[in-house]
Amino acid sequence: MSLLEISGLDLDIHGTPILRDVSFSVDPGRIVGVIGESGSGKSMTAFTVMQLLPNGAEAAGSVRLSGHEMLGLPEAELCRLRGNEVGMVFQEPMTALNPIRTIGDQVAETILIHEDVPKAEAMKRAREALNRVELPADRFPLSRYPHELSGGQRQRVVIAMAIALRPKLLIADEPTTALDVTTQAQILALLTRLVREDGMGMLMITHDLAVVSDMADEIVIMQHGRVVERGACPGIFSNLTHPYSKALLAASSHVPERVERAGQAPLLEVRGVIRDYTLPRKTLFGAPVKVHAVRGVSFTLERGESLGLVGESGCGKSTLTRAILGLEEVQEGDIRLDGEPVFDGHRANRDVRRRMQVVFQDPYGSFNPRHKVSRLVTEPFHLLDDPPRGAARAAAIDEALISVGMRPSDKEKYIHEFSGGQRQRIAIARALIIKPDLIILDEAVSALDVQVRAQILDLLADLSAKFGLTYLFISHDLSVVRSITDRVMVMKSGEIVEEGPTDRVFDAPSHPYTRQLIEAAPKLPETA
Repeated sequence: MSLLEISGLDLDIHGTPILRDVSFSVDPGRIVGVIGESGSGKSMTAFTVMQLLPNGAEAAGSVRLSGHEMLGLPEAELCRLRGNEVGMVFQEPMTALNPIRTIGDQVAETILIHEDVPKAEAMKRAREALNRVELPADRFPLSRYPHELSGGQRQRVVIAMAIALRPKLLIADEPTTALDVTTQAQILALLTRLVREDGMGMLMITHDLAVVSDMADEIVIMQHGRVVERGACPGIFSNLTHPYSKALLAASSHVPERVERAGQAPLLEVRGVIRDYTLPRKTLFGAPVKVHAVRGVSFTLERGESLGLVGESGCGKSTLTRAILGLEEVQEGDIRLDGEPVFDGHRANRDVRRRMQVVFQDPYGSFNPRHKVSRLVTEPFHLLDDPPRGAARAAAIDEALISVGMRPSDKEKYIHEFSGGQRQRIAIARALIIKPDLIILDEAVSALDVQVRAQILDLLADLSAKFGLTYLFISHDLSVVRSITDRVMVMKSGEIVEEGPTDRVFDAPSHPYTRQLIEAAPKLPETA
């Protein structure tokens, strides 16, 4: 008998169809990967299992969990099942955790809600759950707060909360999207181990086929609220029949057509950059702790070249990026753009600063939702001594939007009216509008669906060829870096440990850390 049996599931929200005739099952000890892009219905399927649906939702069909029909079950009974029978791991651990409560209290809360046990017993079991997710007591006491942990460590706390009562089913909704490759591999291995140890079933929801290709027993592919394909893994990759499934597979390994421009004059020169931070004293008479964020980094980026910068969280990528942009002064070293220093004394050189722009990971978070696109894309005009006005301003906006595949009429809309890929196109338009020499892309495609990611990579390649742009591409997604860059640098603990042509570094890495990153990156099966 299946642990979870979904049969003919339909879901409407305020009369709008969301799911149609969804059917699949999860057996004990088995992992089912549910794949699809944003809007495919994969997360709403999970929320229907948990019965965490918004107002106005009407579901029909059958969702049976451990023999319980979840549809129409009273809220009191649902509360008993959530946590006991089914646990859930969400995409963003910081929003899933309470920042003002310790990790011990938050894991113990799950136990105290469902069982009448003393607080001491709950805390003891919380400690056991944290040990199981590899957060040992000597390094991660129960008194720690979420802000004292890294992203991967926070996600382990969320997993500990979900498994504290040893549920029969675990739902993981995009649990590794924002994590670097080695942390992602560790979290996926942890989830797989917990499933095998406890014999529970797992519903793994993701937009990337490669993420679950080596851990799922079965894959379910969804589009527009329907299951379009399903099958055993990895055999399904050799036998895809639906056009959408084939398009997802192709997009996962998409390589844009690019014109290599290496060998030109240097544009960005970084020489011996050092940036240290001094942390507060831990005790009254203790010495302050100094953190070496960037340690003597040197490199050259040639005009028209695309250079990748990869490394795990905390390696110094963001600190180095802020220094290049003139947002953070360095203690030692020199940074020059086309021969001009980025810093003029202790202040950023305005003439240099206007020749650099940045595209961030979260396009929605980097825009003010109260302003129209026409104002958003002209934000870099504040760097110009004589910004265009009137008809010239309108023409510049139209040109920037058209160059990224948007329509001039889009300037009258607000950012919430666009999809994630369209928002990122607008973010690129904002970067292009003052015609910079260098664009820094900071995890610019990591949050996008695979097909949208492929479109944005094609756009970046086209813009580079059209305008002769130079890119510094920062990402933890090694497949993206390999497809879009001429050279790549690998950063670890504030130092560049390996640098060279992209194909050479990926095919024959010389540093152990580079090999570790490449081995940890998710890969599609050979049979694909």
